[in-house]
Amino acid sequence: MFSALIQNINLPHATAETHWQNGATETAERFLQNDTIVAISTPPGRGGIGVVRLSGAAAVEIASRLMRLARPLVPTHAQLADILDPECDDAEHATRIDEAVVTFFQAPNSYTREDVVEIAAHGSPVVLESLVRAAIARGARLARPGEFTERAFLSGRIDLTQAEAVRDLIGAQTLYQAKIASEQMEGALSRRIQPIKQALVHLIAELEAGIDFAEDDIEVMPSAVIASRIEAILQPLQALAASFAYGRVVRDGISLSIVGRPNAGKSSLFNRLVQRERAIVTATPGTTRDLVTERVSLGGIPLDLIDTAGLRAAQDEAESIGIQKSREALAAADVVLLVLDATAAALTQEEIALLEQMRTRRAIVVRNKVDLPHGKSGSEVASLRGGSPAAIETSALTGEGIAVLREAILTLIRGDGKEFESGLMTNVRQQQAVSETLQALHGAEQAVVAEVPHEMLLLDLYSALRSLDALTGATTADDILNLIFSTFCIGK
Repeated sequence: MFSALIQNINLPHATAETHWQNGATETAERFLQNDTIVAISTPPGRGGIGVVRLSGAAAVEIASRLMRLARPLVPTHAQLADILDPECDDAEHATRIDEAVVTFFQAPNSYTREDVVEIAAHGSPVVLESLVRAAIARGARLARPGEFTERAFLSGRIDLTQAEAVRDLIGAQTLYQAKIASEQMEGALSRRIQPIKQALVHLIAELEAGIDFAEDDIEVMPSAVIASRIEAILQPLQALAASFAYGRVVRDGISLSIVGRPNAGKSSLFNRLVQRERAIVTATPGTTRDLVTERVSLGGIPLDLIDTAGLRAAQDEAESIGIQKSREALAAADVVLLVLDATAAALTQEEIALLEQMRTRRAIVVRNKVDLPHGKSGSEVASLRGGSPAAIETSALTGEGIAVLREAILTLIRGDGKEFESGLMTNVRQQQAVSETLQALHGAEQAVVAEVPHEMLLLDLYSALRSLDALTGATTADDILNLIFSTFCIGK
């Protein structure tokens, strides 16, 4: 029955031929053909160094025909070589067009676990493209986008979360983003998932054993025990799911719109946060007519700051368009920074409406120009804010309160400002996989309460396992079989 159940629910298999990922079969077949791929691995354009990478069974043979080597390639050793004119097949008499450093990484000790040759020539697009064309003419195939990392995944060197982290590291715009991506590449998320998955597989194995080997007097697990085991799996999984909100912010950044009445000091505050004179500042109200956007790093998190036109009754058509754009930016922003003029005698109706709106938004209220004589708006702000934190007092002119404001923005972004556990979920694919796992486990909880047969309960548990496997890879039927025979004395 156990084998039949595995077939019926199509439990994923970890080999390349039957990999769980949609569309992976065709990819795996191409991979198993062991064709050799080639591509330029450095960014487009001219530079001091440009790298052409080959990976596959014929990598060494093809690379050797592109160059004049003093000695055969030796694994993990770099050597100088002459790059030859690709139009001449006679290596002995061919003209040298460049000099390069060539490194050979022998399988399985390479990024793809195949033979890999990296040719570091001068960064001339003409030379690099010539190398690629010559490699293709000698039997290589042009690599598809991301194919080297794809091969690393299909060969089992890295899992999916690590493969995604490679992309995140390349795209990192701050050192903190690079740090998080590096942790993911080292398997931080995988290590966090592993004990959860192990507990789930153990539960499945024990339930299967209780069904398949009932004649050997193996006790069927009581419902209360099953429920507690499921709950123990759910708790760390729910904590992992909660990490997505912050992980997405770390990976993609966040937008912050600075809004308020004209001449409240929005543009001056914007320049302070950007740390340069990015927005035009004058004493004339309504100077800013269009959105001014700048990306900065705050605590290593990318922050898109948006300076907006002052909100008031428009004086002309241009200002009216700017105010409309301001309202759109306000609606779309992840975080709102409402700037009030501390010198004003009272709040405007527009500001009162905005303060009411901020109660349901992720927002920070700032009373700017505190270096000047204060008006009476402070007590009004406190009453309108209700239970929300008091307004932060700043002076864009002197810099007073700016450090406090930066910290308040960072705390709002992070939730409570604490250090987050390593192994964050950073993209929607990961979030969806965990969400589906949780949904299946909640279904299993309901099945336990309803006292449905364990065969049906297992369907929910297997569904949870498949969804969890979407994060890192697949569990084979053999894994569960091995657990059954190693945990229980059945093989006598």
